[in-house]
Amino acid sequence: MASLAEIRAKLQEAQNKSSGNSTGGGDNAIYPHWNMQEGKEAVVRLLPDGDSSNTFFWVERAMIKLEFAGIKGETDNKKIQVQVPCVEMYGPNETCPILSEVRGWFKDKSLEEMGRKYWKKRSYIFQGFVVEDPLKEDSVPENPIRRFIIGPQIYQIIRNGLIDPEINETPTDYLRGLDFRIAKTSKGGFADYSTSKYSRRERALSDAEKAAIDQYGLFDLKSFLPKKPGEVELKVIKEMFEASVNGEAYDPTRWSQYYKPAGIGSATGDPVAKAVKPASTEESYEEEPAPVAPVKGVNVADAANSSAEGNSRAQDILAMIRNRQKQ
Repeated sequence: MASLAEIRAKLQEAQNKSSGNSTGGGDNAIYPHWNMQEGKEAVVRLLPDGDSSNTFFWVERAMIKLEFAGIKGETDNKKIQVQVPCVEMYGPNETCPILSEVRGWFKDKSLEEMGRKYWKKRSYIFQGFVVEDPLKEDSVPENPIRRFIIGPQIYQIIRNGLIDPEINETPTDYLRGLDFRIAKTSKGGFADYSTSKYSRRERALSDAEKAAIDQYGLFDLKSFLPKKPGEVELKVIKEMFEASVNGEAYDPTRWSQYYKPAGIGSATGDPVAKAVKPASTEESYEEEPAPVAPVKGVNVADAANSSAEGNSRAQDILAMIRNRQKQ
């Protein structure tokens, strides 16, 4: 388990690098804190990563949402979304085919909105115990060690607490750790978690909590990240991205064995099942991307000079993408 000093050093290192570049399974182990009613709070106790080589007690997940004009072959063509992994989450030297194109769009004001639509959405995977549950869940897993999908707002509070000089021990410490209170309010019609905070009083894990760790062990959090795309998957992601920008329908015959909307099965010759919204879904966490230099070989101004809107703009963007691929 990393010490608080090691965690703080690692966070400072990451912050310095950022400042210098300013230009799971079928179980119900995930605790759906987003389903809390406004004004409620859940108390959780975060635990270390089962992977002892991870300095932190979380892993970052980055996904990109692709919107399609329904499902090909379906008469009910309501818009659907498919999430694909952003390859950058697997390491600093990895290249995401979507962000490689989208980054250049932020140099043109008329393309910013489109760029934000296809920018990565970050969330963070933690694990721990639910100490106080306002949801009063009807069914809980046998293993009381739950996983938490945490958005940037709560993550920043967790992170900032680690560099608070008044916190003397890692919050995940079994003897002198701290519980964390996830508080849900609303702001501007959206869920707001800005009043979430660490408890100020240290609490040793209970005998039952320690017994659960001994019995079940800790999760290796990186095992819950999406599978890293290979060459074939990267090609599929590019195809889906272009189809999404072009306003096309999702084609299950071409893509469902790789990436599909919730509720649809892989294309196996059987009729395609309609996409359905899961009973409990994660909240949408948006990241504000900073404009950077345009991608080499892409003249973003070409799209801005077009007087047409909507589909014609998508066609302009696709033309830029395809021209770049030919170079």
